Amino acid sequence: MIFIDEVEIYVRSGKGGNGVVSFRRESFAPKGGPDGGDGGHGGSVYIVAVPGVDNLAELIGHHHWIAKSGQPGSGNNRTGASGEDVIVRVPVGSLIYDRDSGAMLKDMDTPGMKIRIVKGGKAGKGNHAFATPTHQTPTEFEPGELGQERWLRVELKLIADVGLAGLPNAGKSTLLSRLSRARPKIADYPFTTLIPNLGIVELTGYRRFVMADIPGLIEGAHEGVGLGDAFLRHVERTRVLVHLLDIMPLEGTPEPAEAYRVLRQELAAYSPILVAKPHIVAANKMDLTGAQEKLHALREQLPGIEILALSAATGTGLNSLAERCWQIVDEDKRREQALKPQQPVPSPLDEETIPEETVPEETQE
Repeated sequence: MIFIDEVEIYVRSGKGGNGVVSFRRESFAPKGGPDGGDGGHGGSVYIVAVPGVDNLAELIGHHHWIAKSGQPGSGNNRTGASGEDVIVRVPVGSLIYDRDSGAMLKDMDTPGMKIRIVKGGKAGKGNHAFATPTHQTPTEFEPGELGQERWLRVELKLIADVGLAGLPNAGKSTLLSRLSRARPKIADYPFTTLIPNLGIVELTGYRRFVMADIPGLIEGAHEGVGLGDAFLRHVERTRVLVHLLDIMPLEGTPEPAEAYRVLRQELAAYSPILVAKPHIVAANKMDLTGAQEKLHALREQLPGIEILALSAATGTGLNSLAERCWQIVDEDKRREQALKPQQPVPSPLDEETIPEETVPEETQE
């Protein structure tokens, strides 16, 4: 399946049905009163965060999401049928933006979260609603309200606790496959990873965290060199970054200390928030001849920085890396919980409506 992490869609709610003018005309009721029914409400468009959906491919080829209009009322006080709502399914972690203003409307970061992105038009009242003791034969009625429309930009940011960053061929995909049950594509050529991959790392004591692997970065990625920084958004939510360095790089590729500098430079160019996250430096491929000497040199070149030694191929040092990741993730979660105000937690299935001021003026269907 093609990985899609950004798409534009058009959403439009249905118009409310018109109320009608009608009077009873049965033979046994020669002076029958008004019995024009109300119209039906227009359908709304909802966005729901669905667990198990990992990219926006479902929205490709389906760019227009239009709810049905309400039907007009009829005689005998019959209400018109309401328009059917439309549900847009997106992955957990999707960001919903108004395309034209650029404003972010909602972060769909909770499984089951449901928002009404455009509200269906209100139904119009029939003439029965205007009858009074002094106005017994009203011919007034209300037309249904118009629906709303807008263009949205949906952007996916995967939700992971730990992000893997490294130059091509640093061994990120192999590391992810060894630490979790993820099965990313692995080969001995640059840019093996073409899309982000997620894996769940399980530790003793029923502890677990989610790790994300993104395509390799090279110098100039923020300017579009290589695969560019298109996938860095997927590690923006992480609590800690692992900078994976190839301790025995191929000839013509950056040495470990230079690779670390490139990573920090590209992360900083993309986002000051991203580069400020806690990070772990891991020297990979320690099973190769000469790796110990290279590790000693790296530690001298990066004084004061903790460097974990490991081999994703043999499994050496993986437990230490996983435990260190867990320590930082757990501390960050506890700190976040302590700062969070104590208030009732809403059900993830509770419906939320985007505030009216963020919705453009009513438009005709």
